[in-house]
Amino acid sequence: RLPTEAEWEFAARGGLDGNEYTWGEGYDPSQGWKANTWQGEFPNTDTKDDGYHGTAPVGSFAPNAYGLFDMAGNVWEHVSDWWVPFHTAGTQDNPQGPPKAIAATFADPSVGPMHVVKGGSWLCAPSYCLRYRPAARQQAETSLATNHVGFRIVKDVSP
Repeated sequence: RLPTEAEWEFAARGGLDGNEYTWGEGYDPSQGWKANTWQGEFPNTDTKDDGYHGTAPVGSFAPNAYGLFDMAGNVWEHVSDWWVPFHTAGTQDNPQGPPKAIAATFADPSVGPMHVVKGGSWLCAPSYCLRYRPAARQQAETSLATNHVGFRIVKDVSP
């Protein structure tokens, strides 16, 4: 199954709650690339300083503290939540996103309800997108096929 938005964000943070990025605070490329994102002047020149133009092979960058690779950059990842332009405030553990009918009220009728995508992609740059932060979110068509959107699956396990 796809993770919920809350599960995805919990996993992406790797125990670093409150930090801006999956690896902690700040992004200083002089200390090594932490994720596959756009380098250079977007959208004109990708300098490929991290070694990649386009997607990078899984595991090309260090894992987070939970041992998960590529939780930032590379490709946006679909989650199971339907997209609405806000989060509902609350303290519920692993909240489920809104029902599809609610998401439909925010949707373009020609496209229909969309899912949340998380993590940013190789097309995200500090000057353009900056959505390779765990809290960042965006909507995407469920049937969208492109080289910068994908998914990650989760498996429920019994304790």
